Amino acid sequence: MVDPEQESLDFRSSEKGSKKEKKDDMPMKEKKIKTPSKAKPEKATKTSKPAKQEQPVKDKSAKEKTAKQEAAVPPSGKGPRILAANIESEMKASYIDYAMSVIVGRALPDIRDGLKPVHRRILFAMDELGLRPGKPHKKSARIVGEVLGKYHPHGDLSVYDAMVRMAQDFSLRYLLVDGQGNFGSVDGDSPAAMRYTEARLTHTAAEMLADIEKETVNYVPNFDESLKEPSVLPSKIPNLIINGSSGIAVGMATNIPPHNLSEVVDGTVAYIENPDIGIKELNGLIKGPDFPTGGIICGHNGITDAYNTGRGLLTLRARTADEKTRTGKDVIIIKELPYMVNKSQLVEKIADCVKEKEIMGISDLRDESDREGMRVYIELKHGTNKDVVLNQLFKHTDMQTTFGVNLLALVNGEPKVLTIKDMLVEYVKHREEIVTRRTKFDLKEAEAQAHILEGLRIALKNLDAVIALIKKSKTVDEAREGLMTKFKLTKIQAQAILDMKLQRLTGLEREKIEEEYVRLKKQIAELKELLASRKKILGVIKKELLEMKEKYGDARRTSLAAAAEEIEEEALIPDIQVAMLITRDGYIKRMPVSAFKAQGRGGRGVTGMATREEDEIDKIISGSTLDYLLFFTNKGRVYKKRVYEIPEASRTAKGQSIENFLEVGKEEVVTSAIPVKTFDKSKFLVMATKNGMIKKTSLEEFENVRRTGIIAIRLKDNDELGWVKETDGKQDVMLFKKHGMLIRFSEKNVRPMGRTAAGVRGVRFKKKDDRVVSMDIVDEKADLIAISNNGYGKRMAIKDFRRQNRGGTGITAIKLRSGDEVARARFIEEDDDLLFVTANGTISRQNAKGISRQGRYAKGVIIQRLEKGDYIVDVARVVKKEEKVE
Repeated sequence: MVDPEQESLDFRSSEKGSKKEKKDDMPMKEKKIKTPSKAKPEKATKTSKPAKQEQPVKDKSAKEKTAKQEAAVPPSGKGPRILAANIESEMKASYIDYAMSVIVGRALPDIRDGLKPVHRRILFAMDELGLRPGKPHKKSARIVGEVLGKYHPHGDLSVYDAMVRMAQDFSLRYLLVDGQGNFGSVDGDSPAAMRYTEARLTHTAAEMLADIEKETVNYVPNFDESLKEPSVLPSKIPNLIINGSSGIAVGMATNIPPHNLSEVVDGTVAYIENPDIGIKELNGLIKGPDFPTGGIICGHNGITDAYNTGRGLLTLRARTADEKTRTGKDVIIIKELPYMVNKSQLVEKIADCVKEKEIMGISDLRDESDREGMRVYIELKHGTNKDVVLNQLFKHTDMQTTFGVNLLALVNGEPKVLTIKDMLVEYVKHREEIVTRRTKFDLKEAEAQAHILEGLRIALKNLDAVIALIKKSKTVDEAREGLMTKFKLTKIQAQAILDMKLQRLTGLEREKIEEEYVRLKKQIAELKELLASRKKILGVIKKELLEMKEKYGDARRTSLAAAAEEIEEEALIPDIQVAMLITRDGYIKRMPVSAFKAQGRGGRGVTGMATREEDEIDKIISGSTLDYLLFFTNKGRVYKKRVYEIPEASRTAKGQSIENFLEVGKEEVVTSAIPVKTFDKSKFLVMATKNGMIKKTSLEEFENVRRTGIIAIRLKDNDELGWVKETDGKQDVMLFKKHGMLIRFSEKNVRPMGRTAAGVRGVRFKKKDDRVVSMDIVDEKADLIAISNNGYGKRMAIKDFRRQNRGGTGITAIKLRSGDEVARARFIEEDDDLLFVTANGTISRQNAKGISRQGRYAKGVIIQRLEKGDYIVDVARVVKKEEKVE
C-alpha cells in the first residue's frame, strides 16, 4: 500500500535518481519550485522551430490569473497544485458562502409557505409516504429515515425535533403533524424516542400540499441529485403568519408570532378587495398575535410597531383567576401562560422567590394541571393583598415576559424585514402563481382529453369505415396510419381509437362521450377566461381562503388588554391607619384601627391578639399602610419593610413570626419599630438604650437597608437598643425611667453621629435595678401620659418638666404604688385615641380626653382594669384622620 504522504510528494525521487531529481529531493522549506515561465528552454535542434516569444499580459487581473496558473503547476508536472491566494479574500468568500447557506438553507422561513427547508422536506416526505389525514400513522423513525435518506442529509435528531415541534399544540397555533404518543409537554418534558412515536399529516398540512401534483411549484435536485424536491409548497393557507417562525441566522434573526387564521383570512381578503388598504385598517382586522398557549398581550403599541415597521416588543402576561378557600383565604389560579414559558420551571421560580422573600404572602403552591387544562394553585396567607402578590409574580417570574417581534423572511431568496401588509402582498403573489400554474395544468389536461374525445367522436360517426379499415390492416401501425390519413386524425387520436373498448360503442356510452366533450369544452373556455383575467384569479384565491376559514377558523386564544405599565405596589394599597402588634416571642400582625371601638376610661377592652402560652404582647405601633417600617433589634441592627407587607389579621389571630419577614440573627429580638414616610436628610433618628445611652443619626442613612439588615448603633456593656424616634433635630428628648423619674434635655446636646457610633450618656441611675422604660420626643402642644404595669396612669402638662442637662438623674414624674413600675410614657393630644395593650393580648382603645390631667406627684387613676396576673406592656397613639370612631 502506498503511503499517502509519499504519494503526495511523488515529484521527489530517491537517491538513485538523476542530478536534477536529487535537487528536487531538497526539504520543502528550502526547495524553490520553478514555474514553466522561469524554466530554462530546451536547446533547439536543426529541425525544431524557434520558440515562440511570450506575449505580455496587458490586464492586471489577467496577469495575476496567469501567475496563479503558473504557480499551480509543479515543475515535474506531477504532485499537488498549489494556488496562491489572499487569506483575507478567501476567509471573506468562505464566510459569505457559509452565512448564505445558513440564511437560505437552514434558519429563515420562506415568505410564501412559511417553512424552513427541513420542515418542507418533512411534510413532502410524509406526503410521498401516503401519510395523509385518515390514513394510518407510521413510526416517526420511518419518516425521519425517509427525510434523511432522500432530502435532508443532517442529524436525525434535528429532523425529529423539527417534526416534534410541528406536532406540539403549545408550539404551533395550527398543527401540521398529527402525532401519536409522547411529543413533549409544556413542562419541558422531552418527547419519546422516535421509535416509540407515530405521526401523519394534519388536515392543515394537507392544505399546504394541495395541488402540488399539478406542476404548481418548481422542483430542484436533492443533495445528491438523484431525486427532485419542491423548492416551495403551494400553501393554501398563509402558514407563515398563522403559525409564525423563529430562527437565528448569521448576523440576523427572525421571530414571527402566530396569528388567528380567521383574522388573517379577513385581512387577506380585505387586501385582495382593496390593494391600497392601509396597515391601520388591516390592524382592525388582524387584531394582533394569537399564541397557542393563550395568555394576554398588554398594550397595542408593540403590535402597531411590529405591523408598521416589522419590529416591535410585546408584553405577554399569564391569565389568572381568583378563588377563595373555605377559610376565606385568597387563591390565585394560573390558567394560561405566556408563549414558550415552561410551566414546571415557573413553579420552581415562584417557590424560589418565596424562599428568598422576593414574593411575600404565599402559603401554598402546587401544580394541579390535568387533561382538562392548566391549573397552578397559589394560596395566599390571611390578610395578604392579592393584587400586591400578583404584581410581584409579574415582576419576578415569567408570568410576564416580552416577545420581540422581527418579521424577517426570505423574499425571492433574500432576507427582508416586512410589514404585515408586505407579508400579505407576498403571500397573495405566491397564490396567484400557484392558481395560474394550476389553471394552466388543468387547461392542458382538459385540452388533451378534449382532443382525444374529438377523435372518438369522428370514429363513432364513421364507425363502419373505421372498423373496416382496422380489419383490413395487417399491423397496428398500418391501422394507425390508415386512420390518420383517411380521417385526418393525429397520432394520439388514432391510438385512442385503437385502444377504445367495444363497450363504448353502445348508445349510452356514445352519449357519455358527447356529454364529456361538451363539459370539457365548457371547462376549457372557463379556464382560458380565468387565465385572461387577474381579477378572476384573485377571486379564486379569495374563495379558497374563505373556505379555509370556514373549515379551520376558530376563536382567539390570546386576549388584548391595556398596556401593562409597571405598577408601583403603593398604587394597589389603600392608605389607611393600622396598628401593628409585636409579641415578646417575635410574632407580628397588623389590623385597621377601626377594628377597636373607643371606650370610656376604666373599660376592660377587647382581645387584640391571641398569644401562645408564655408569650405576651410587647409593643404596638401605629402608622399608615404606605409607610416604611424600620425594625430595630436589641443587638443594634435595623431592617426595613413596607407596612402593607406585614400580614393583616383579625383581632384574635396571633399573627406570623417576624423571622418570616426579616433575616434576624440568633437571639436577636425586635425592640423598636417606627413608621417612616420619606427618608428626608433633614430628619434624624434618636436612639436610646436601656442603660441610658443616647444617639442621633441622620434618617437619610437608613434609606438603603439590605435584606440582611445594617448596623444602627454599636452597643457595649451588654446593653440593648430599646427605642428609636424620628425628629427634626431641634426638639427635646425625654427618657422615662422604671421607678417613675424622667429627664428632659435638648437633642442639640447630642451631635449627629454615623450609624456605627455608640452614642453618649443620656441619663444616669441611682438604683442598680433601674433602667429606661420609655423614650419620646417632647411635644410642647401635647400632654405627657404615663401608665404603670398595673393599669394606673395620668396626663401631665409638659411645662411641669423643666429642661435639664444631658446625663443627669432626672426628676419625679409619677408616684408609684407599692410593687408597681412604669410601663410606658407617651405624648398625646386631646383628640388622639390611645391603644393600651396587655401581656395577655387585651387591647383597649380610649380617647385621651377621658384621662384626667394631674400633677407630677399624683399616683394617677385606673385607666384599664386588668385580669389577675395581667399587666400593661405598651401604649400607642392613634391620630384620627377624618375617621369617625364608633
